[in-house]
Order: sequence, then structure tokens, then C-alpha cells
Amino acid sequence: MPILQTIEGREVPVKVWTGEIEASARQQLANIAQLPIVHHHVAAMPDVHTGIGATVGSVIATKKAIIPAAVGVDIGCGMIAARTSISADALNEKLLRQIFDQISRDVPVGRDQYSGRDVPTEAARPFAPGLERIYAKHPGLRKGVANANAWVCQLGTLGGGNHFIELCLDEADRVWVMLHSGSRGIGNRIGSYFIALAREDMARLDAHLPDNDLAYLSEGTRHFDDYVEAVSWAQGYARENRNEMMRRVLAALARHLPPFEVTTEAVNCHHNYVARERHYGTDVWVTRKGAIRAGRGELGIIPGSMGAKSYIVRGKGNPESFESCAHGAGRRMSRTEAKKTFTSADLAQQTRGVVCRKDVGVVDEIPGAYKDIDEVMANQTDLVEVVHTLRQVLCVKG
Repeated sequence: MPILQTIEGREVPVKVWTGEIEASARQQLANIAQLPIVHHHVAAMPDVHTGIGATVGSVIATKKAIIPAAVGVDIGCGMIAARTSISADALNEKLLRQIFDQISRDVPVGRDQYSGRDVPTEAARPFAPGLERIYAKHPGLRKGVANANAWVCQLGTLGGGNHFIELCLDEADRVWVMLHSGSRGIGNRIGSYFIALAREDMARLDAHLPDNDLAYLSEGTRHFDDYVEAVSWAQGYARENRNEMMRRVLAALARHLPPFEVTTEAVNCHHNYVARERHYGTDVWVTRKGAIRAGRGELGIIPGSMGAKSYIVRGKGNPESFESCAHGAGRRMSRTEAKKTFTSADLAQQTRGVVCRKDVGVVDEIPGAYKDIDEVMANQTDLVEVVHTLRQVLCVKG
């Protein structure tokens, strides 16, 4: 499926991979396209929807500058998935409920974190020197942090919102472990801190932005270099957070199942991050805000909503999307609207066959609050090819 529409911006056009886009998201895309730092065009993925400053589901290539709010505060948020040698006939509802309870005990979710002997001290150790260097340059990052060791205790934890841990079955009824999380509290702190610095810099320069959340840091300034260092650290931490969680989830499975192996190398990909890349003959900073890299031959993960299908995909390296694709189904209504629209009975109906929470506390994550994942996939056949189709049988929400 080719580009479905183009929005003409003041500086560059916006190429959109969906025919359905809400007015507020369209305005945000037009705002981004006004910025003098944007390179060539803006790419809007099939799951695009309104975010803070920049739309979720957008790919923004910038020249000698980065927009911290476009990267966001869940720096390095993304997915990891691995196939196991377990087959569907080894599972039943009773066993799945036991595994659900085991994962819920072993992996902290929401605001919970590890304590005592469970703290992943060794996994955290390589990150300590880098964080201390960042703190030394920006002592303000420590302000408001009640527990200086929280980043260690949160390594390998899920967090809240739309983060999840799932068991899925592929088209051959093989069991996959898949999970979604990011850089936790420390990433939020780093993101918020540098977003504020970018706004201050723009104010000093008397820059006239279409939205203050599009404040950017320019190359050659101290704040730019420090942000690159800090965001790189947070992205590495986010990746290790998923690795550590995967280890613990596999250990939880091992307590209830016969011996098994992980039969594929884990696919571990960010979908909220910034990276230095070359596109259209120019070295640029590419921010994928709710999008994954889909370079030719590269594997990625596109999850559906709780109770919907998910996909392992291989990128086609399409230059028009800056070698990117959608990161999931994408919300079609806000959390507040979802809570007003749906009930726990609706949630139970829409997640039939999946062992998961079905109470009012997670109604905002109901599949009906998200776009149709099949339509999202149909709109990006020029960006990726499907390698595996997964269906959930267990979901632990944050």
C-alpha cells in the first residue's frame, strides 16, 4: 500500500500512510512541518494519533537538532520477543493462570520495584558510571528523586499504562514470550529535564514555535551534547530493562513447565527513540515517536491491543518512511474516553480466551480503544512483510 495522503507543510510535506487521521494529529504534523530543522519530509505511520507536541506514530528527520519532547519521556520504550520450544498443547487454562500469577509475583508492575535480594545489582552495574557523569553535569536531575537507587531497583520492571508481558502462539502453535516497556522512572526524569531545558533555550532565542512542545536543542550547544549523552544512556537502559524482564519471565515459565529452550534470538527494538542515520544523502537525527526501524531485512515487532493479533515483521527499507513502520495498533480514543465508553463486561468479552485482568482498572486498555491492527498492517505492505502472526493467550498489564 503506497502513501495514502500528503499534507503540504510550510517547510516540508508530510507523507501519511493512512487515510484516517484526526484533526488534532493533522495539526501536529503540520506544526512539525513548519520547523526549519526538519529534513526532506515528515513520515506519519498507519497508527498515527495525537501526542504531546508531536504525533505518536511519526518519524521526524532533523538537521543538526533534536526535539526532546518528540522523543518523549518514555525514552527507549519498545518491545522484545522470543520464540520458545514450547507448543500450545503443553498449555491449558489452569496452567496459564498459574503462570500469570507467577509472573505477577516475580516481575513488579505499575509503581512497584525490586527490593532485597531481588534487586538486579549486577545487571545495573555497567550503567552506573555513565549515569554519574550525567549527574555531574546536571545536578538538577537528582532533584525530586526520593530514592537515588530507584533506577537500579526498577531495572527489569514493567511500569504502567500500555506496558505488558504476554505469552502468544504463532501460526505453528509455538509459544512466544513478548513484552513492552521502556526506561522507567529514570528515563522519565531525563526526558522531562531536557524538555524543560529546550523550552528555556528557545525562550532565550525568542524563537517563535507553532507549539512550545516542539522546542529543540541545536548541535554545538552544551545542552545538545549533554542530551545526546543522556538519551543514549536511557535508550541503553531501556533495552537492558527488557532483557532483564525477559530473563525473569522465562524463569517464571520454567517453574511450571517441562524443560524448554529459546529457539530464536530475541528481537529487541525501540519505538520511542532518536538515532543518527543517513537519509536522502544527508546525515540527520531520526526521531521515531511511536515507530520502529524497518531497514531492509531487519526484524521488528508490531503488537496489537490486548486480545488482538501481533506481528513479527521484516523491514523492506522503504526510503519514504525513513526505513520505518508502525509500532502497534495506535489509540483511536483517549484513556478517559475509553473509560466512559466501555465497561469491565466489554473488556471480558473483547479479551475472551486470554488470561488477563478483566477489571475496571484496565478498561482503558480495551481492544476497542485501539485502531484495527489488520487495517494498520494493510496500510504498510510497502514498509514491512509479515514473518509471524501471533495471538495472545496470556497478558500481564502494567
